[in-house]
Formats: sequence, C-alpha cells, structure tokens
Amino acid sequence: MPSPMAIQSASPTPSMFRKKSTPALNTAASYLSAVSEADARARAHGSTPSSTPALSLSSSVTSSSEDTVLHELDDETDNGLAYPKVPPTSEQIFTTVHTEFGHCANDAYRHTSQYNTEHPVKSVQEQDPPYYILLTTYISYIVVIFFGHLRDFFGKRLKAAEYRHLLAHDGYAALNSDFDSFYTRRLKLRIDDCFSHPVTGVPGRTIMLLDRHSANYNKTQILSGTRTRGLNVSSYNYLGFAQSKGGCTDASVECIKRYGLSACGSRREGATLDLHVQGEALVARFLGTEDALISSMGFATNSTIIPALVSKGCLVISDELNHASIRFGVRLSGANVRMFKHNNMKALESLLREVISQGQPKTHRPWKKILVIVEGLYSMEGTLVKLPEILELKKKYKFYVFVDEAHSVGALGPHGRGICDYYGINPSQIDILMGTFTKSFGAAGGYIAGSKQIVDRLRLTGHSGAYAEAMAPPIVTQVIASMASLMGITLSNVEKSSSSRSLLPRHSDGPLQLVNTSECAAYPGTAASSALPPWMPLPQSMCDGSDSSMRLRRLAFNSRYLNRALRKLGFITYGHDDSPVIPLLLFNPGKMAVFSRLMRARATPIVVVVVAYPATPLVTSRVRFCLSASHTKEDIDTILQACDEIGDLLDLKQGAGERWPLHEIMARAVELVKMDVCP
Repeated sequence: MPSPMAIQSASPTPSMFRKKSTPALNTAASYLSAVSEADARARAHGSTPSSTPALSLSSSVTSSSEDTVLHELDDETDNGLAYPKVPPTSEQIFTTVHTEFGHCANDAYRHTSQYNTEHPVKSVQEQDPPYYILLTTYISYIVVIFFGHLRDFFGKRLKAAEYRHLLAHDGYAALNSDFDSFYTRRLKLRIDDCFSHPVTGVPGRTIMLLDRHSANYNKTQILSGTRTRGLNVSSYNYLGFAQSKGGCTDASVECIKRYGLSACGSRREGATLDLHVQGEALVARFLGTEDALISSMGFATNSTIIPALVSKGCLVISDELNHASIRFGVRLSGANVRMFKHNNMKALESLLREVISQGQPKTHRPWKKILVIVEGLYSMEGTLVKLPEILELKKKYKFYVFVDEAHSVGALGPHGRGICDYYGINPSQIDILMGTFTKSFGAAGGYIAGSKQIVDRLRLTGHSGAYAEAMAPPIVTQVIASMASLMGITLSNVEKSSSSRSLLPRHSDGPLQLVNTSECAAYPGTAASSALPPWMPLPQSMCDGSDSSMRLRRLAFNSRYLNRALRKLGFITYGHDDSPVIPLLLFNPGKMAVFSRLMRARATPIVVVVVAYPATPLVTSRVRFCLSASHTKEDIDTILQACDEIGDLLDLKQGAGERWPLHEIMARAVELVKMDVCP
C-alpha cells in the first residue's frame, strides 16, 4: 500500500473532480484509485524518477483532503493550467497547488544566477529596428494625434455639453494639463482594455481574470460575472512566495491571531513592535550590513529617505532611467541633480570630473556631499548596473553610493541577496542599500540598510518614521519567514533534537530575545534561530534552506531561457540574460493592444503587461514579461509558442543574429541556458 505522502501527491485528471458530477475523494479507496491511474499515465511516458524534492516552502502535508493537490481545481478552470502535462507519480511528493507553484522535478531545469568573472562587465547592446518600423510607428502616432485633435475641434463646437468638463468655466482653469487629458482620451482610451484588468486570487503561476467588456469604446468597463484563469507573466512574484498555503502563510495567519492586522500608528509614536525590531535585524543580517530600517511602502522609502540624506548644497548624480520614486525624493530634498546616460561609466566619470572641478553653481564652493544613485536591476529595461566599475570610480573620486535593489534583491545572486551577491561584492562597500519586499518576498514595504550610524540618523530625520503607518504585523511576518527561508536557520542544540522548529513549545508572552551572536555564521551565512519570533512555525524545508535554493535556481533558469529563446526566435529584447524582467519591443502603438488581446485569447490564456508612454519613450512601446520560480519549463514553452505565432502575425521578428526554429529551441533549452555567451 502506498504511503500517505504518496497518496496525497497523485494528480488525477480534472474530470474526476468536477463537483457537479463526481463526489470528493474522501475515502481511502478513492485515493488509491487516483494513485493507480496517475502511476499508469506517468509510466506510459517513460521511467519513473526515484525521488523528487518537495517544492513547497513549508507546506506540511495534512490529513485533510481539502489541503492536498487533489482539490486544487476551480469550477471555472478546465484549460490545462490546473494540472501538469506530465502527471506526477506516487513516488513524487508535491505539496503545493499547481496553479500557484508549478510542479517541476527535473533538476536539469535549474541554473545559478551569478556573474562570470571570466567575462568583463559590459553593456547589453540594444538593437535598433529597421527604418520602416520606426517610420510606421511615427506615422501611427501622427495619424492618431491628428484625428484626436480633429475630433476635439469639432466636438467642442458641436457637442459643447460633453466637453464642458475639459474647458475653463466660471473663471476656473482645468485641473489637468492639456496634453495629459488629450493623451488619455485619444490615445490610451483606444487600448484601455489592456490596462488595469481586475484580478482575483493568488498572483502565482496562474492568475484569475475577472472578465469584462465595454459597450462605449472603453470609456467604461462592465464586468460580465465570469472568470478566466491565465498563465501569469505579469506579477513581481519572482520567487513564488505569494501562496495561499505554505510556511509563510501559516506564519502570517499565526501572527494575525496574536497581533491583529495593523500596528495602528507610526514607528515613532507607539507602533514599533518587537516584530519590527526582529525584522530589521534580520534584514541587516541578510544583506550583510550593520543595521537596517523598514518602511511600510517601497515608493515612500525612497521619497522620504533621500531628503534625509541630502539637502541644499549637495549633489545627486542619477542614472537617467532611475525610478520615479528616486526622482521624487531628489526633488523634495532640494539638492542639485545631474543625470548621466544609462549605465555609461564613461559619461559618469566625465560628469564627476566636471562637477568636482566646478563645485556648486555661481559660488563654485565644494559640494557638501556627492551621492550617486543607481538601481541594481532596471525594471523597465531589464539591465543590471555595472556595480564593479562604479566602485572603482568611488575609490578614485570619493563619493557616496546609493543602490536601489527593488527588483534585484531576492531575485539575483547564488544566495538571492541581490546585486552585491551576484557580482561577489562585499556589501560594506555600498553606503546605502535600498530595496522592497513587494517583489521577491511576496509582501509589501521597503528597507534602507547601511552602517548603524547612518540608519540611526535616518530613523530620526526620515519622514516615514514620524508620519507613515508602521508596517502591518502579518506583512512583517511574511518578510521574516521568506527571508529566513532564503538564509536557512541555525538551530540551537535544543532545537536540533526536534525534527522541526515548529514542534517546539511556543511562548509569545516572554521578553524579546536577543540574537545569540555565537550562532551567527559569517556573511552570507544562515540566520540564528533566536533572531526569529519564538512562536513562528518553521518546518524543516525552511530551516535547511533547500526549498529556497530550488526557487532561486528555477528562477535563474526561467529568466535565462526565455530571454535567450526570444532572441533566437528573432525578437528584439532588452536587458541582461539573468534578469527576471524581459522587455520585448513592440514599437507600434497598435501592436500593443493586438499583442495583449491575442495572448489572452489563446487556448491557454497568457496575462502580460504592455507598457507605453510615459513609462517608456514614445516609440519604444513594449511587453514586459515578469518571470517567477513558480513557472515550469513547459510554461516557458507555452509563452514561446504564443510569441512565435503572434510575432509572425505582427511582424515583430526584427532582431539581428542567428535564429533557431522553435522546436530546436525547446529541445536544446538546457544547452541554451548553460552557454556562457549566447551568439
């Protein structure tokens, strides 16, 4: 008789679980039948692997049939996304829901995200499309703008009542600017069904769309009441920690029972919990810095901390493609700002020579301080900062470095610790490390990390400490749980005697524990068990870090595979091979809408994000694929098949270089990923 673990790991066909026609499998006989059928189907495809590592962060297998993979199917879902193409056998143990985290037991589909020191750091060469693509793109915008102005001209005279809100009346000027109003009404409105699509459920491997339609040319959208599950390549769930079940979820649920949903105040006004103190200590340990502070919003982390770092008489040197939160924070600070060409170290050095020699405007006095701000991973371009070269310039010109790791922390590096980990750089060489928890950690908020002297000062002078709502307790717990799983946990001698830390007595009313420094390993080592809340349940897969290691390697494989495969198909893409954000250039504004709609209309719907002006330059509209460790190799193949067909239809394959047919790319996926340099 199969073991209980094996029984719960079987994956019967969807038709067996339609609630209207078949009762739930709540008996031992029905489970045994499901296992037998799954084994027969799996063995028909070839030999059975001897063992498979568990894919869940900490999903403990329960005796309840409702908590197993057998009952993951929604009533509305019968499109091939709910179950893997090759069903698992009774010897394979999967405790995650396939729609949230894909079942993949093939160790060949793994890779390590790490910079190859044998190759110099160089910029990604951005390809230009043929001239006729640029010409037709400009003509498309000209035509749309022309007819938009024409409709406004006659509309204001023939339909004055409808345009009254656009005109100055009763002595008041319009609150919105002319061009913003025009662009929204005459350009964006035509493809508005591709933006702000409402969803429900977990943003995991798949996502559930709420179907809608418009009867007035996208002016309003009407929900139809139906839902469609699609393959999700639009969310920032890089490591797949956004799950409805698992160790992080269990810890957050336990936290809600003990702390409630909110701290109900700011950090400096009675809302600093022991969880915040433990979370900040763990973030600093994870990043290899002396101290850290956490904030309840990533955008506000930049916009409220930068004014506390620089002020009038200081100079900020910013990459031209830095995020809006950085630009906003610099404007609030009152400091002078100069920009340099994206990732161009020659332009940066030339600018440094100029500003240091000339000093402040008019007075030519020396700058109080010079702060260079860059991002670890640029989310709209998919490029990585040339951090080693910036640090070489820092030694030469003596400036401070601020690195925004919103998209790189957790997603890059062999240990998932960001751009420093990826390049093998000691984090102490960076003055300020900033990042968010909204991406790789499946939570919300942001952090600032650095020396204790700087962080203590920012706690007092940063506006977020006095005015922003403290991070909610369950969100902090999600951060602690996911970050601790990435690090692995050093158990005490008492805990080592138990098979799991979750089996230890829970005591939530005791004093806050101090971290035992003797338990801490050197960076980038594990976290001490005493650094975590004593009541937090931590299964074995979280303690030993095996699950998170698998997630990091799956994300690295998926990112490298899709990026290189799209280029082999002939598409123009931006970014580095190891970036989980992959922009595919569409250029023409009309192709954005068609691409998005065709992807959603496929037999296996694919949910993508199309991006246009003002987030990008006017003529470089793109679709941005955001990959996750939850995706399987078969999911990437599905995306490639869709892109291949739609690319031929929309004439998107304008890239240079060697091309491979789709079947060859899919067959040689592992070889393609392992190449040092993709020709």
